Amino acid sequence: MLSQDQKWIKDTLSHKDTGRVPYHFDFTPPAKKRLEKYYDSTDLNNLLGLPIRWGGPNTIKPLYADTGTYGRRLKDEFGVTWAVSDNDRGSPIPCLHQPDLSGYRFPDPGRSYRFRDLEEWCGANSGHYRLIWPGDLWERATFIRGMEDLLMDVMTDRKFVKELLRGIADYYIETMKIINDRFEFEAFGLSDDYGTQKDLIISPDDWRDIVKPFLMEIGELAEKMGKDLMIHSCGNIYSIIGDLIEAGIDIIHPIQPETMDIYKIKKEFGSQATFQGGLNTQELLPFGSPLEIIKEIRKLKKEMGKNGGYILEPGITVQGDIPLDNLIAMIDEAKSQ
Repeated sequence: MLSQDQKWIKDTLSHKDTGRVPYHFDFTPPAKKRLEKYYDSTDLNNLLGLPIRWGGPNTIKPLYADTGTYGRRLKDEFGVTWAVSDNDRGSPIPCLHQPDLSGYRFPDPGRSYRFRDLEEWCGANSGHYRLIWPGDLWERATFIRGMEDLLMDVMTDRKFVKELLRGIADYYIETMKIINDRFEFEAFGLSDDYGTQKDLIISPDDWRDIVKPFLMEIGELAEKMGKDLMIHSCGNIYSIIGDLIEAGIDIIHPIQPETMDIYKIKKEFGSQATFQGGLNTQELLPFGSPLEIIKEIRKLKKEMGKNGGYILEPGITVQGDIPLDNLIAMIDEAKSQ
């Protein structure tokens, strides 16, 4: 039997009018610390009543690695060294300097440390819609090879790019299988940035040739498992939204309004997918007033939330440059009926 939060999200994904628009927040460490101090609590998920909970396997390099614990340099499972920051996820230093996999070994997805805490996490969040992130795909390739070199490879050595993505996809897919066999949850997430402020990083045709086949495999497997599938991709991805839906994506995140006309997207694709995000983070949240934020959230609820298929969230992880008054206005209005 579904919990109240699970039903709320499932009904939203089924494009039912639930009477309230679901909401979600993800905070960078500086924003999180400020809110924990304001609320005098470290349990923001429950305090804010978030119906969706995000989790994932353990990694050698966490998304946000505290420098006091991990130092300033940290190498992850794939051999990528990260310049660690207390403010964000840090900067990757590529490990594959030539388009050649002959001396490279992909990590073992079945390592026991990866899943050590997931059973406890799934149990603790059993009353909520639990989304687990097994990893990434194209984005991981940019970390391993470096963005500039990978883009050159797309033009000069496409066979290598596909081989690299094949190895990363196999790691992601095997992780999906392990998680699905062992744990109770509702959805998978794939973090895979494809967009820039103006358009895709590569052409739509190149994306369809290089990335989409692997995404189709992931989508087909998630459907077979009976799990929903979210994709996170920053930037302008308008030209491939139809492809994402065809690949079996249920939730498209974070639909940045600074890069795309999200109301046009809702009108064109709103009956085929759920969109999560949409609140302006580049201008409105850091520089607008609390009243302007309240007005925009009400507009998003009314227009994007019509007939379901929408989850309110900022267009990217909540950053540390947002004034506290704006953060509180955002949270209070999101939670309101």
